[in-house]
Amino acid sequence: MTSTKQTNPRRLQGIVVSTSMQKTAVIRVDRRVAHAKYGKYFTLSNKFKVHDPESACKLGDVIEVQETRPISKDKYFTYLSTVSAA
Repeated sequence: MTSTKQTNPRRLQGIVVSTSMQKTAVIRVDRRVAHAKYGKYFTLSNKFKVHDPESACKLGDVIEVQETRPISKDKYFTYLSTVSAA
């Protein structure tokens, strides 16, 4: 009997900050977090490399990405759709 692992891949929305590589875009994902002691909200951001084989992303677009198997050393998200154009 083989066991298959059921996973729910992460889906994130982010702003495209770079498209200078071939088939790859870099997005910035922002999230608002409350400070543990003082309760003030501040913004944390992470950058992720996204596999975009058709180069559909343009600078400043808000796009949706999905987690996938590792495509390269630090690229493990794929492009799904454009939420809003720049």
